[in-house]
Amino acid sequence: MKKLFFTGLLALAILSTEAQVKTPQASPAAKVEQVVGLANVQIDYSRPGAKGRTVYGDLVPYGKNWRTGANANTTISFDQDIKVNGKELKKGKYAIYTTPKADSWDVIFYTSTDNWGLPENWDETKVALRTTVKPETLMKPVESFTLSINNLTNDSASLDLAWERTIVSVPFTVPTNEVAMASIEKALAGPSYGDYFSAAQYFYQINKDLDKALTWVNKAIELVPSGSETPFWYLRLKSLIQAKSGDKKGAIASAKASLDGAKKAGNADYEKMNKDSIAEWSK
Repeated sequence: MKKLFFTGLLALAILSTEAQVKTPQASPAAKVEQVVGLANVQIDYSRPGAKGRTVYGDLVPYGKNWRTGANANTTISFDQDIKVNGKELKKGKYAIYTTPKADSWDVIFYTSTDNWGLPENWDETKVALRTTVKPETLMKPVESFTLSINNLTNDSASLDLAWERTIVSVPFTVPTNEVAMASIEKALAGPSYGDYFSAAQYFYQINKDLDKALTWVNKAIELVPSGSETPFWYLRLKSLIQAKSGDKKGAIASAKASLDGAKKAGNADYEKMNKDSIAEWSK
């Protein structure tokens, strides 16, 4: 009887697992990823359908805040500071809310993005930016609510919201020139001390051309900004390269300098490593 009972439980568990019903979402999730100039823009949202209903002024009332989509927050993220309709917006992730009206729309970028729809308690201090744009009438209806990035140039685009026979375009600009010029100036200025350190560390790790690794770590130390302490881990790497190259005397001198820096920084790990190395190389 006990065996039959457990067999029945097992069969019930299997049936329960297999009986999970899968159906399509009423408002399917969607993602938009777009590069604008040198900025990455990502939108995550859900797409309700009109399904024969009058949308604006009925399903979505005029004059009231709207979740701008369905389900969880519609979000947009930028990896650079941008300007929306001429207003500054810091890089980051925002929920998009709107206030549709017959002749104008307010588009709101809200810093809290973990709400289901509208926030339970609206907090005006979380409004990072609010801008007003004019809606336009579409010749052909759009069945599913659609967000897209259009009108791309090297330094601008528009965030477009389209549904039923209405489209709203929110222009924004990205700092392509500033980012490109900074990149050009950095490249023309040559590698940074961090670049030289990374290159030296890699060559040391793979045991390749230790003379070049030593040249690079020395260059990294040389390029440390005036008035700044030479990082003790730079000196540690130099000592290791010298020791592996057979220069025990130079390695000990570098390790002692690294040890002094580690003591000032209170880094016990590097203190121990340097002391152990000095003892080993002094034999």
